[in-house]
Amino acid sequence: MTVVDRAEPVRVLHVIKGLGPGGAERLLVSIASVADRSVVDHQVAYLIDWKRHLVPELEALGVRVHLLADRRGMSDPGWVLRLRRIARDVDVVHLHSPAVAALARPVLRSLRRRPMLASTEHNLWGSHAAPTRVANALTLPLDDVRWAVSDEVVSSSWAPWRRRTEVLVHGVPRGALQRRRSERAGVRAAHGWSDDDVVVTVVANMRWHKDYPTLFEAAAAAIADEPRLRFVSIGQGPLEDELRRLLGTFALGDRFVMLGYHEDPAEVLAGSDVFTLSSRHEGLPISLLEAMTLGPPPSGSAGRGQICRSNRQQDSKTTNIYPIR
Repeated sequence: MTVVDRAEPVRVLHVIKGLGPGGAERLLVSIASVADRSVVDHQVAYLIDWKRHLVPELEALGVRVHLLADRRGMSDPGWVLRLRRIARDVDVVHLHSPAVAALARPVLRSLRRRPMLASTEHNLWGSHAAPTRVANALTLPLDDVRWAVSDEVVSSSWAPWRRRTEVLVHGVPRGALQRRRSERAGVRAAHGWSDDDVVVTVVANMRWHKDYPTLFEAAAAAIADEPRLRFVSIGQGPLEDELRRLLGTFALGDRFVMLGYHEDPAEVLAGSDVFTLSSRHEGLPISLLEAMTLGPPPSGSAGRGQICRSNRQQDSKTTNIYPIR
């Protein structure tokens, strides 16, 4: 789909639950980094005030960012009305969270001059709570355009909606990432990695489906066989304290380091030798695409391999996709 000729840029408002360091959130930064602002004016609205890690990056790229809710997040009843007010001045509202979308769609449809509604499914339907799945399914017909990030995500949705959902191939800013390969030596020196160290990096937030316990077991077995291995993880989340305690039981010392939140995962990947994921399922792991671009070969299980079947790596210069009636 293409944008029809118009004098002013298409005004697109992306709506997402939070702006923490997740894959869907990183995609918004990638889109903004390659956007032609004379064609598309991107804005972002979010609800969880403490998940604002990517706000500075977006604002530095010229993206207007709106916080819709107070500390209660989605429990703040005023967020939908705030979204409705902002949406009056845009051409497209692009919804990136099923829980948010289920509440936003009916309200946005009520606008006299309503924007086009688009939504993207970033995760398998089974990863969402049952009430979210039901509410999302009931309101999906209100979308004008519906996308999913992989064939696996489409297959996980309810049968009536599969034929009406298009796989939208996403990407990462390939050129910018490839230029960072030259940072390898400096990164390794800064982190204290020797030439003999074989650095294995995982970029995954600390949630149950990322399956860190399996990763710890695999790392312990691999290090016992090859002492040159060094594991580094980047990510945060509700299980962080629990997982740090569990890692301590493996007595790996500095051979497995959990960095927690890192504002620049690409910096660590540029100095790594291998990228890995132990996820039980994935929609489209952006960290995997970034690793493929930066050089470290991937290993392990990323959503049972569906990403390789469903998506090709490409530059994310795919910002002019919003049809305007």
